[in-house]
Parts: sequence; structure tokens; C-alpha cells
Amino acid sequence: MQTMNKTTDSLLASAKQSLLYTANRPEVVMTRGEGMYLWDTDDKCYLDFIGGWAVTSLGHSPAALQEALTYQSGQLVHASPGFYNKPMVEFADLLTEVSGFDKVFFASSGAEANESAIKLARKHGALHLNGAYEIITLTNSFHGRSLAMMSATGKEAFKPLFEPKVPGFIHVPINDFDACFAAISDRTCAIMLELVQGEGGVHAVDGPYLQALRKACDIYNIMLIFDEVQTGLGRTGKLFAYEHYGIMPDVMTLAKGIGSGFPLSAMLTTAEFDLFEPGDQGGTYSAAPLGMAAGHAVVSEIIRLGLADNAALQGDLIKEKLTALSTEYPISQVRGKGLLLAFDVPEGSAPMLAAECFKKGLLVNAPNQSAIRLMPPLIVSADDVEQMISILAIALETVGLKNEAICS
Repeated sequence: MQTMNKTTDSLLASAKQSLLYTANRPEVVMTRGEGMYLWDTDDKCYLDFIGGWAVTSLGHSPAALQEALTYQSGQLVHASPGFYNKPMVEFADLLTEVSGFDKVFFASSGAEANESAIKLARKHGALHLNGAYEIITLTNSFHGRSLAMMSATGKEAFKPLFEPKVPGFIHVPINDFDACFAAISDRTCAIMLELVQGEGGVHAVDGPYLQALRKACDIYNIMLIFDEVQTGLGRTGKLFAYEHYGIMPDVMTLAKGIGSGFPLSAMLTTAEFDLFEPGDQGGTYSAAPLGMAAGHAVVSEIIRLGLADNAALQGDLIKEKLTALSTEYPISQVRGKGLLLAFDVPEGSAPMLAAECFKKGLLVNAPNQSAIRLMPPLIVSADDVEQMISILAIALETVGLKNEAICS
């Protein structure tokens, strides 16, 4: 154990010396993962209810992904975006078949997929709306960390950063159609939103509101974009979150769970919006064979194992268990869809609770000072849920979060 600690200390020292400081990270170094668990260099085990930020849809180091990467790396890793490749065609066929869209563009991150959607919307504005370029997005939203996507994001903390921002984004409150309608002008080319705001604390759009947005977009020929980077591919208990509402967008973006840890994203649209000319959009690693093989394997496995159904089942169980826990501990506003869930705790206590869970071997996320977010791998079982609830209860007890009636 002494040697292991020395190795960990050495790695941490190297990290602080060599890595650009961009995040507050705990003093551990992760070294391996399997299924629902991660291990650090001291061989401490963590039950993962963050899932790499809703990324590891099949759990850690899934066999299907290992096999796909091993096989494809022995065939063709990169052919350049100037050529078709076999996995590209096969994965495009699969995604368009299961999604209801006609066309797909592949990239490596959610921000890139969303940038592609913004570019397509402005192309639509240039061609069909007399040069309209403004995109309406929501307050409290999150669309990525490129400069344009930080401009699109309605996160308060982003407002003062990296000025001047990219112009042309109007932010309105979620589920407020009047505010959105008032923001529509002859400069508007698109409305872009998450169906469940993940980074914003897990807040879903209402059905009638979404229906009204779809109608307004149809009337004014405005593009409707759903950012399903976090909600897509089984996360919410449906293969795509738009299925909960029966309302299809013109463009949908995917990332995170699409590669179960392999960096991959996609923008999908209908044939009507196949508007790009050669040179308008691209990327060195767009549709590279290795990523395409990974994505095909992951999406096929999500479908084969019925993981969207499992997300719905286990999500309901988690909600039930959290509601039961709320009789003893100050847990409120249990919310979300499938395995994108959150609950509130007293203001200021969420980071402290998440840190205590970490100490006890449970990974959860505090997106703000009063919310805890849960987004485990889609393979999570009832036993995993029981273990999570048990550790959470102990952590709540440890940090002194008890209902007043129970304390007295």
C-alpha cells in the first residue's frame, strides 16, 4: 500500500505540474473501470452514478466497445474525411433508421455537433429567410464550451467570460412560450433547446410548450433544433427524448452516450435541410472509421439490450427510493426522466453532500449549490440502486442533513 500511495502522490504531482488548470479535481487518480465501477490507483472502488457525465452508456470498458475498437484498429483507423469508409456508411444507415431523420454529420464532441446545427440554421436563414441569423435559446441551458456554444448557452456564469461573445443568440426562460414568441423576429432562423436541461439542474420542457414551439417554427419557417447531447440514446427512458412528446425537430444533436466513452457526436436532420455545400462543414476526424465502428457497436448494444427500457424502469425505482428517503432527510423536488435525475437539498449543501458521497465511494454530481444530479450508466441494476441509496443515506447523516421533525 505504501508503494501505491507513493505512485499516487507522484502522479498527482506530475498532473499539477503538467496539466493546464481547468477544473477542481479530487486528490485521486482513476486507473480502471468495469461496469458500474471505477477504481483509483489506491484500488479504492467507486460506484459510478455520474457515468462520465452521462457518457458511459454501456458502463465502463464494455466488451462490445473493446471488440469493435480492436477489430477496426486492425482494419482501418483513418482514411481522411475526403473518402467514404465502410463503418461510416453502416453507422449512418443505423442512425437514420432508428432516429427518423434522413441525413447525418459526424463529429467528435457535443459542442461540435451543436456548432454544426447552428451553421445549418444560419445557412437556412441565408437561403430561405432573407439572411436571418438569430437563434433563440433558453436561460439556464448548456450547449458546449466552444466560444459560439458558450454564447448560445444560457448559463449565468458564462456571461462575463471571453467577451466579446459570438452575436446572434437570444435567451428566454424555459416553458415560457410568450417570451419565446416575443423574441421571434425577421432575424430569427432557429430555436434551439434541450428537452431536459441537464447542466441546468434537470428541468424538462412541458408538452404544450413544445407543441407551441413546433407550431411557431412551422408557421415562420424557423428551424427547430433539439440538443439531445445528454438526453439521447436511451438516457431518458426512450431512445430519444423527443419521443416522450411526440414532436420531432428539424435537427437533433447527439454525443455523450453515443460512444460510451469514445469521443463521438452526430448532427441529424431531414432531407429538407440538406443545405451545406462542399467546404461549408467538415472536420479532420469527421466520420473516421474507428469512431464509426465504436458508435455502431454502442448504439447497436443499447438497442439489443433494451437499455432505454431499463433506464425507464430503474429511473422510476430511483425516484421511489429518493421519495422514501425524503421522509427522513431534507430531499425535495425529485425530478427528471429515465436515468437523468436530480433532487434538491438545502441551499449550499449540495457540493458538501457530493464530496461526502465521494469519500464513501459513490460518485454523484452537484450541478449547483442546491441540486444533486444522477446519470448512471444505462446498465444500472436494482441492486446498484439499493447500494447508491444506502451510501447516500449515510452521507446525508454524516453531513448532518436531517429533517427537523426527525431531529427533534
